[in-house]
Amino acid sequence: MNFQGTTYIIMGGTTGLGFSAAAALVNNGANVLVVGRSEESCSKAKQELGEACFSLPGDACEPGTIDKAIQMADAAFGKITGLYHVAGGSGRRWGDGPLHDMTLEGWQKTMDLNLTSMMLSNRGIISYFLEHERPGVILNMGSVLGFSPSPKYFVTHAYAAAKSAIIGFSKSIAAYYAGQNIRINVIAPGLFITPMAQRAAGDRAILQFLKTKQPLDGGRPGLPTDMDNVVLMFLHPDSKFITGQVISVDGGWTSSEGQYG
Repeated sequence: MNFQGTTYIIMGGTTGLGFSAAAALVNNGANVLVVGRSEESCSKAKQELGEACFSLPGDACEPGTIDKAIQMADAAFGKITGLYHVAGGSGRRWGDGPLHDMTLEGWQKTMDLNLTSMMLSNRGIISYFLEHERPGVILNMGSVLGFSPSPKYFVTHAYAAAKSAIIGFSKSIAAYYAGQNIRINVIAPGLFITPMAQRAAGDRAILQFLKTKQPLDGGRPGLPTDMDNVVLMFLHPDSKFITGQVISVDGGWTSSEGQYG
C-alpha cells in the first residue's frame, strides 16, 4: 500500500504492536511520530525506523503529551493524517483482578492507562483536524476481553471494562464527527506477544488453552506483524468509507470456546 505523503502519530509506538505498525507504515512510505514512556525506547525506535520517524518520550496519561506530539509532527512533516492509539496496560500490580479483590487504586489506574489516555489523544487529534478543517483517521486499541471474556486465565475486570468502554466511546465519536470526514475505528486483539503479555505468554497452561481458544495457525499467541495489515487498511486514506467499526484480530478467539486441560 502506498502511504507516500502521509503522517501518523502512534501513542505507544516504541514497542510491541505500536512499533510493528510504525515499521510497516515507514516501509510503505509514511512518516511517523512515535510516543513512548522512556527515552531509551524512543531513541531505539528512532534509530531503527530512520529519517521518516521522530520520537517523543512521554506519558499518554498526561494531557500535554499529545499536544507536544501534534506540534512536533506538524512541524516536522506538515499535515497529520491520523492517530493510532496503542498505549495502555495492565493494572494487576495496582490491584485489578476479580471484583471482590479489586482495589480502588487498581480500578482507577487501569482506567487511566487504557481509557483516559485514549480520550486525551483522541481529543487532541480531533481538535487538530477541526482547527485545520482536514479529514483524518483514528484507530484505537481495544481487546477481545472487552466483549469476549475468558474467566479462568484472564480475570482483570477493570481492564475488561476499560476496553469495552473504548468501543462505546469510539463508536460515539465516530458518529458525531463523520460529517467532518474524521473516521474512528477499533482493533480488538486476542493474546499477542507484547511486553504487557509476558505473564500469559510464559504460562504453559495458558499456552495449552490457547491451542483451542486461538486455533488459527497452530494455536499460538499473535505476533505484532499479524496485526500490521489490518492497521494499514484502517489507516490508509483510501479507507475513507469505513468508520465506527470494531474488528477482532484474534486467531479465532471470539469464534472458539477453548478447552481446559
